[in-house]
Amino acid sequence: MTESSGLSRRGLLGAVAGVTAATALPAAPAWAADDPRPGAVRPPTLDRYDRQVVNGLSSERALRHLQVLSEQIGPRIGGTPSEKRAADYLADELDRFGYRTRLEPFPVADKFLAQIGDVRNVLPDDVCWQAGAAPGGKLDVTVQGLARDVGPATAPVWPADVSGAVVLADDTAAARPGFVAEAAARGAVAVILLPADQVFPRRASAFSPSGLVDAPIPVIGVAQVQKRLLREALAVVTSLPLSISTAAHRGLISNNVIGERRGKSATSPIVMVSGHYDSVIGAPGANDDGSGTVLTLEVALVLSKVPVEATLRFALWGSEEQGLIGSRYHVAQLPQDQRDRYRAVFQNDMVATSWDPAIVYWLLSFDGMANAATDSVLASGKRLGYDPQMVGPVQRGASDHQSFQEVGIAAANFSWRGESSPALLEPPYHSPEDTIAKNVSLERLQVSMELIGTAAYAVARPR
Repeated sequence: MTESSGLSRRGLLGAVAGVTAATALPAAPAWAADDPRPGAVRPPTLDRYDRQVVNGLSSERALRHLQVLSEQIGPRIGGTPSEKRAADYLADELDRFGYRTRLEPFPVADKFLAQIGDVRNVLPDDVCWQAGAAPGGKLDVTVQGLARDVGPATAPVWPADVSGAVVLADDTAAARPGFVAEAAARGAVAVILLPADQVFPRRASAFSPSGLVDAPIPVIGVAQVQKRLLREALAVVTSLPLSISTAAHRGLISNNVIGERRGKSATSPIVMVSGHYDSVIGAPGANDDGSGTVLTLEVALVLSKVPVEATLRFALWGSEEQGLIGSRYHVAQLPQDQRDRYRAVFQNDMVATSWDPAIVYWLLSFDGMANAATDSVLASGKRLGYDPQMVGPVQRGASDHQSFQEVGIAAANFSWRGESSPALLEPPYHSPEDTIAKNVSLERLQVSMELIGTAAYAVARPR
């Protein structure tokens, strides 16, 4: 299919990707407080405290926050300007709810990012086209050229002329330096490295290729979804001009966002609800972890209006995706007398996926043992009629609850995942397709908000 075929962009999208570019929003839940929830085997038995929380929560309001984070801001890579825009937005919201809010800054490693531009609007626009840039390639430049697919980097099939072209190749780390050098010598203006496909339901994420030194052209690493779409486009168009922009972000500062409502005294127990607001390269982060972030905002809003005994803290962690950096920094700053005051930390990570097999709400603790956080959520699940969908506590770290449990604070992570294992995550995980339209269920988000909101209030309210 050529540009002169007369097909519109929308028509070409259907031919190339099998999808449309329309971004339909997920349906909002329609149940009343006493209605059975999806997957429940009985109606809820709410007490008056539960009703105060449940009646105040709004998945539609949470969706508006999620649109800001994943669509207006987009990928929020730790320490980059996009993450800071998100931090400022979240801090403003917590301020507006009446919390004493602060940013907690900490240093993080340099980031190297790229953007793929579609000069003729051939590629689908319902996925993210951010990629990773090689720190050893040419940075802070924009180049343009026709895409040329040469196959595997270990044995490329070179066209007669790649001068001025953007060369695509299946990546192999060992072959990377030699292949990039040859592409540059042949006159290519950029290299796009394509990852090996992972085993379903996993898909490879975008990456910043390593192992290069002073390459004279930009070199970028794309996600598996982007690889597929690029090759599908090349199969149906004779000309695919692309622009490649790279940027180095150095000397970076990431931020935690902390909102606090002080309890009855300086020694009141502390209850925390949290999520991480950053995302990985190339991922808008709608479910991971925009969903946990907007849950935290909604619970903060509702609990700002009810009587509590405990000090409430709401935390949005920066740079979780680089190894729990933000939450570990925060915990390291906590004096022991504050650590001793914590009753429970409710960490929410990936709480709204629309992936059909993700039918289990997992309660995950770093040591696999029950604690005040898991106990309270299990009790809320029984009152709300959700307990058939809940499994745990099960041993698993890899989210910010781990930072707290490592120093003896009761904490757990809560997440919708596949039935057989908490390692069974949805295909859009860490992908350009982690968007509202492709990976968010407002029903699951509402269930998660009700569970965490009622559980946190049960621990924080006057006794």
